[in-house]
Amino acid sequence: MYLIAGLGNPGKQYFATRHNIGFSAIDYISQKQNIKVTKIKHKGLIGEGEICGQKVILLKPQTYMNLSGESVKEAASWYKIPNENIIIIYDDISLPVGKLRIRTKGSAGGHNGIKSIIAHLNSDVFGRMKIGVGSPNEDVDLANHVLGRISKEEEVVLFEVLGKVCCAVSEYISAGPQSAMNQFNG
Repeated sequence: MYLIAGLGNPGKQYFATRHNIGFSAIDYISQKQNIKVTKIKHKGLIGEGEICGQKVILLKPQTYMNLSGESVKEAASWYKIPNENIIIIYDDISLPVGKLRIRTKGSAGGHNGIKSIIAHLNSDVFGRMKIGVGSPNEDVDLANHVLGRISKEEEVVLFEVLGKVCCAVSEYISAGPQSAMNQFNG
């Protein structure tokens, strides 16, 4: 069984922001895989289904970004999912817009949602699919950048990468993380 969590912030004011690209990825995967993410459980919205013959839990934590680890830990514990079968999808300002990078461990890299997950799992070993949202211009505050609305130009690029994320999740589950990294890391 796999837990696939997309990070973001609940609330209409955060819809279509760079920081919520993880939520957008879960929405895209749920639509393509026909998994409804509507149950309120484990401090998040969840859906249960199958991808590539494996049972999966799709999760959108509703704890706000900085407390994402609470929801991820609760869901992983409840379903007895090992860290190696957790995939976290989130925004990364160090990558160009639309770039996808897959990893199986590492530091938080300054991302508060990942810091929370590492703290709650007591480990940095779990799958990550980072979606590039670009770095802010020098005159733009980091918080304003990640909480800012996605531009029309970025929207086109980011919609394309959501398709890649969906395929990468399938590859990760069916053939393993190394195969997904070989295929989808630019």
